[in-house]
Amino acid sequence: MNLFGGEQRMVATLDDTKRSAIGMKLANMKAVQQLLIDNEQLFLRESNDSEVSDRLRKMLEDDQKNMGILDTVVVQYGVQSQPEQTVTQMVETVQNLMQGSELNLYEKVFQHELLKHQQVMTGLTIHKAAQKVGADVMMAIGPLNTINFENRAHQEQLKGILEVLGVRELTGQDADQGIWARVQDAMAALSGVFGSVTTQNSDKSDMNIQDLIRMDHAKVNTLFTQLLATNDSQKIQEYFGQIYKDLLVHSIAEEKVVYPAVRPYYGEDNTQELYDEQAQLRVLLDEIKALSPSSPVFKDKIKKVMDEVGDHIRQEESTMFATIRNNFSSEQSEQMATKFKAAKSEEQVKMAK
Repeated sequence: MNLFGGEQRMVATLDDTKRSAIGMKLANMKAVQQLLIDNEQLFLRESNDSEVSDRLRKMLEDDQKNMGILDTVVVQYGVQSQPEQTVTQMVETVQNLMQGSELNLYEKVFQHELLKHQQVMTGLTIHKAAQKVGADVMMAIGPLNTINFENRAHQEQLKGILEVLGVRELTGQDADQGIWARVQDAMAALSGVFGSVTTQNSDKSDMNIQDLIRMDHAKVNTLFTQLLATNDSQKIQEYFGQIYKDLLVHSIAEEKVVYPAVRPYYGEDNTQELYDEQAQLRVLLDEIKALSPSSPVFKDKIKKVMDEVGDHIRQEESTMFATIRNNFSSEQSEQMATKFKAAKSEEQVKMAK
């Protein structure tokens, strides 16, 4: 049965509502993350307690790092979106409250703890939704685990800060000295709940270019596997839509950032071969885009693209990666990754429009 009605038609859309909804939630997280950073910078200016300030400073460092991780997650996920209007309005309202004099520091930190809770719940909801949508989505949003854990740990820290500020405001005296030991116990218990994988604090925002390209390769191979494993035309359309967008964005970013940088070391012929392979891939993708997902030749064409992509991946991950390792410092490779991520983001925004 043809799910699209009438005679077979080409792929109806490259967008999928479930993926778009997750993209919007990730945009919400980014908007709130920036608000958290702004708040913590403000609290540090207003705090006159060294213990509270030290904990806020560490929290700010975590949140600035986590903004970088969120950027990477959004780009790897591949669907750029704007935050929901209600979230944008909420952020604006909280900003005005934080910058005004209506609330004292205790009340501001109380509101901040609620924001942390909101961020935790959004992150966990995205994680649960990803399990329903596909393995490729789980792969792309994997680094959210670290952010979710750290935000829960921050909630425990904020409870301690609130106790210190609240007792001082009500009595003019310092809170019980055992408070920070209780906070540490609560955080240790959290580590057990979330597991060791989520407590790794490596800064995923500082990946090198090989890491980012390898992540793209792994994700598209997962998408191919998912597509070939289903006969549901709607699922095939969903997976192909993401494959098309991911490969197109990946190839444009490589041609803008990576290939020009490696050409002097990798050689004219080798680099031109990579350009030519990607041009051929784009032709094949457009041919598939013109087919119906229920067409008997659709999967055959996908397998051809899969083979072409496999050859391309093998060349990049062997000889091109070796060239980068041998000719670029770690810092240069990380700088290239930052430019690559920015180029991908720019293309994804164009696609979203």
